Amino acid sequence: MQKNSTWVTIVMIIVGSILLFGCGIGRVHLFDWDEINFAESAREMLITGDLLNVQVNYQTFWEKPPFFIWLLSLSMSVFGVNEFAARFPNVIAGILTLLVLFFTGKKHHSQRFGILWAVIYACSFLPFFYFKSSIIDPWFNLFIFLGIYFILLYTAPNRREKGWPSAILSAIFIGLATLTKGPVGLLVFGLCFIAFWLLNRFKINHFRWSDVGLFAMCYTLVGGAWFILQMATGNMSIMQDFIIYQIRLFETQDAGHGGFPFYHFVILFFGVFPASIFALPTMRKRIFALEKNEMMAHLYKWMMITLWVVLILFSIVRTKIVHYSSMCYFPITFLGAWYMMRWYEGKVKFHKWMDGLLLLVAIPLGLAVMVLPFIDKFKHLLIPYIQDEFAVHNLEATSDWMGFEWITGIILIAGVLFFMLLRGRNRTQALGYLLGGSLLFVFMGSYFITPEVEKYSQKAAIDFYESKKGEDCYIYPIHKSYAHYFYSNRLPQNNESDGNYLKSGDINKPTYFVLKHQYTEEEEFVREVPDAVKLYEKNGFIFYARYPKGTLPNTDN
Repeated sequence: MQKNSTWVTIVMIIVGSILLFGCGIGRVHLFDWDEINFAESAREMLITGDLLNVQVNYQTFWEKPPFFIWLLSLSMSVFGVNEFAARFPNVIAGILTLLVLFFTGKKHHSQRFGILWAVIYACSFLPFFYFKSSIIDPWFNLFIFLGIYFILLYTAPNRREKGWPSAILSAIFIGLATLTKGPVGLLVFGLCFIAFWLLNRFKINHFRWSDVGLFAMCYTLVGGAWFILQMATGNMSIMQDFIIYQIRLFETQDAGHGGFPFYHFVILFFGVFPASIFALPTMRKRIFALEKNEMMAHLYKWMMITLWVVLILFSIVRTKIVHYSSMCYFPITFLGAWYMMRWYEGKVKFHKWMDGLLLLVAIPLGLAVMVLPFIDKFKHLLIPYIQDEFAVHNLEATSDWMGFEWITGIILIAGVLFFMLLRGRNRTQALGYLLGGSLLFVFMGSYFITPEVEKYSQKAAIDFYESKKGEDCYIYPIHKSYAHYFYSNRLPQNNESDGNYLKSGDINKPTYFVLKHQYTEEEEFVREVPDAVKLYEKNGFIFYARYPKGTLPNTDN
């Protein structure tokens, strides 16, 4: 009977993940920068047939190794070059992640806990949303988690079996993490292991140096193979470029992504709701003394180490991007699921201050989403208070709201209120309302609201790029972007990126410039490129063109 119920759960996780994560992933364009960056590298890999080198604009892109690009390329070879294909690999990552959480929870606690861990992960805002994206982190985080999990088994108290299989599996997954995003995978793992070693007073049960040798060998074969191959083929600078890039992320606010020191604390508090609220009480000293299961206590120690290592590391890093702390989703949802399970069983209490925090997150987010569909009716009231000229012109766009999207915000707030009303009488129903409300909120938001919000941000520029498909031309945004590569289907012969040449040189084909609608930016551009012809402006973007001498402008523009 237990075996049958396990198979039913597996099927439900797979089918549910396909429906929740896969539904609507092609409804909205890829977003600049990361989504389009990776998708463009995959598209160029298909065009060039060069599986060894990651490229952007047909030039070596050394910031990322190729594993995730291989996945995208495979997906695009099956589904075509489009948004669905670019996001589909993360649907698979979502399925695998929830299955891993289920089996981990089931093995070390119970099937109920495994289900709860998988469900609370899927129902939390950012973890859900990332499985519908085309960014690299869902796969990277899964590999890091598995690497930590197998070293967790290696360091388990009273381990009786041989440790080398766990050391090998840990090395393989950390190697895959390195092959996905670079040496930061080994850095995170290494810092977690050192922290555990220190907290464990330099003792590891049945430790053998031969296991370290096996780990190093397997890691080198998996994670280092691509780097070694690069150097063997003459690209000796690849490791140097990687190291320089990582140092730059620590020392500078790369690409303008700065933030205050507690940036990631705030992101995780709101972004991993509702798991983050339930995880907070587990931060109290000795809270896990309530846990009599030795392996669960061991798992708790490793999850706490992972949480704080990632938080501290990326709080130090001066570049602040939301997904840098996304590895924390695993420990936060574990801690949240553990406390939720203990509360459900009546072994810990639900504190009144947790009610306040649930409302603190749900009410502002719910109200914001309720108001958003009516933005075209009141945006004229907001514009006088907006200092960013580009944002003001973004609001010139209009969307095709269907009229019911405001219900999404009601669902989130109602889920929290029903939880508060029912948690003293029927805890099963209470959790159903809370988790179900969160899940519906993020699903409906991604399916119905995100495509409309995009119209106020990047859609005007992407529409322009798509209009240039098949045209032999150059496209040069004045601001940093990857969208013009992907959405114009740029070919190698059109990869000219020398701004000085395109602005003032003797060009041999039409050249299009895309500016953000800001007076100073346009004024400087007109001064630099006096022979440019203004085509039109739309929703925050201005489009110009230069034509080769002796040719007539393209009147289709």
